[in-house]
Amino acid sequence: MADAKGGERARPLLCYYGDDFTGSTDVLEALFRHGLHTVLFLAPPTPEQLGRFPDAACVGVAGVGRSMTPDEMERELRPLFRMLKTLGAPIFHYKVCSTFDSSPGVGSIGKAAEIGREVFGGRFVPVVAGVPYLRRYTLFGHHFAAAGDRVYRLDRHPTMSRHPVTPMAEADLLRHLAEQTAMRTALFSILDQDGPPDQVSGRLERLVADERPELVLFDVLDDERLAKVGELILEEAGRHETVFVVGSSGVEYALAGRLGGQAHGVGSGAADGGGHGASAANGGSAAMTAGGGDRGPVEAAGGHGADEVDRLLVISGSCSPMTERQIAAAVTTGYTAIRVPVSGLIREEERARTMERLTLAAKQALSDGRSVVLYSAAGPGDGAIEAGRAELAARGFRPEDSSRVLGTAMGTLARELVADLGLRRVLVAGGDTSGYVTRELGVYALSCRAELEPGGPLCRAWSSDPRFDGLELVLKGGQVGSPNFFEHVRRGRVK
Repeated sequence: MADAKGGERARPLLCYYGDDFTGSTDVLEALFRHGLHTVLFLAPPTPEQLGRFPDAACVGVAGVGRSMTPDEMERELRPLFRMLKTLGAPIFHYKVCSTFDSSPGVGSIGKAAEIGREVFGGRFVPVVAGVPYLRRYTLFGHHFAAAGDRVYRLDRHPTMSRHPVTPMAEADLLRHLAEQTAMRTALFSILDQDGPPDQVSGRLERLVADERPELVLFDVLDDERLAKVGELILEEAGRHETVFVVGSSGVEYALAGRLGGQAHGVGSGAADGGGHGASAANGGSAAMTAGGGDRGPVEAAGGHGADEVDRLLVISGSCSPMTERQIAAAVTTGYTAIRVPVSGLIREEERARTMERLTLAAKQALSDGRSVVLYSAAGPGDGAIEAGRAELAARGFRPEDSSRVLGTAMGTLARELVADLGLRRVLVAGGDTSGYVTRELGVYALSCRAELEPGGPLCRAWSSDPRFDGLELVLKGGQVGSPNFFEHVRRGRVK
């Protein structure tokens, strides 16, 4: 494929599709940590947009697969997978949340796996849910996730077991997947992963030969075993043109250290940007080789921290307990919190006045040098959530329309405030909200600028609108970050 200068672009080492926006930046962060220059597109890229990043080692596309029906996934994912396959990456990752939240009717991971296997082929689809870095673990096929200081089995997790759309009532991931697909499944457990590499590889080969699985779930307990899983995936990549993998950012943490070493100087941390190519594990296939050439406009990888800004705009469409704590902590440090009322946005006769009032209040605070939080709910117990849903229902809207109504309003507010006040940095909480905000800002791609806290990297926005091109963005999931995360983002560092 040609780049923007008419030459041939390098083959990426990895391509991925993220099934929501905040989760997609989680992968961006993981690759960045290992010195792999990565570009994340926020919609299927045009050839011209791809051409701006001719030497990116990894290419991602952020989507909304998590909120799609199986029919919607079929229409969107299949052509996108086929397009990304043309880039020639040896590994393609369908990225899902590390809590694996999904259902047969919404965000079906099983359906995505079916489409991916049909497009990319391969003996089986590796499934990796665990991410020790984010305190997510899979043990004997059962999944666990941290909340605060405790780790919970997923069906007893205080947030995910009560998810409003896809509550996780099943911690056994093979059972969970069986509700979404008829594909044959098998488990490669923690016990299978112990021992010398040749023994571990032999066990996987026997499993594949004996059970002929179409999906293989890998236990993940710690970084050491995760690295072993990465080696097995790379071995599989050496056998096939492309390996299709389903999982969390644990996939990148499993692979990135090895890929980063192989891609030294190819969109990696080399200051001169020179390309030296990369070879597959175990002397694998030529498909693992990335070409050289001039480095595209991507950030220097592997950096920690950024400059402090005098004021931060926070846009929150999340109702998670952690975001609630973060809003409360921000207020105690002087942030101005402004509620965005759903009712005032739903009622057509009130919408313009509501938006004007919100804009003026936020502009006043920001102009006075204060950071601002525009939020839709102050946590899961906020009465505004049920009141908003009731208002939507009374006016003939579907429950899911609340995301569209709120997201569009939040995006409009962000656009006006950034453009009028010249803001340098914006934090968005909530996957759906992130999608709407970036759309209103005309952002078509992100690259990672700095690490802050796990799951919340500072990104550089690439926009077709010069007012927003170069804006610094943090897109965070509801549960991501410490209580003081907003201030850490403003300061550009954790301490």
